[in-house]
Amino acid sequence: MQTTLETNTKDTLASVLMINNHGILLSVCGQAYFLSYERVPWMRNASINDVLDVRMCGHNAIAWPALDVDLEIESLRHPERYPLVIKRNESDTIV
Repeated sequence: MQTTLETNTKDTLASVLMINNHGILLSVCGQAYFLSYERVPWMRNASINDVLDVRMCGHNAIAWPALDVDLEIESLRHPERYPLVIKRNESDTIV
């Protein structure tokens, strides 16, 4: 499944351009970034309306308010510099 969205990025600093089975294509400040579900697995089962509601969060981040998710724009530019590490508790680390 793939959803392509028409947006006016001239007036919107952050928007979703496309959603498919592999991830989300974003436009942030005129640059396109692909956000893989491998990188952000918590967005895989999010509703389309919640994913579409992406906003700038200051000058250096974007946010999905309904999902309580925010990402630094730099992490979109250089994902290799931002490895995902989730800690469920002090003794448990998932990479």
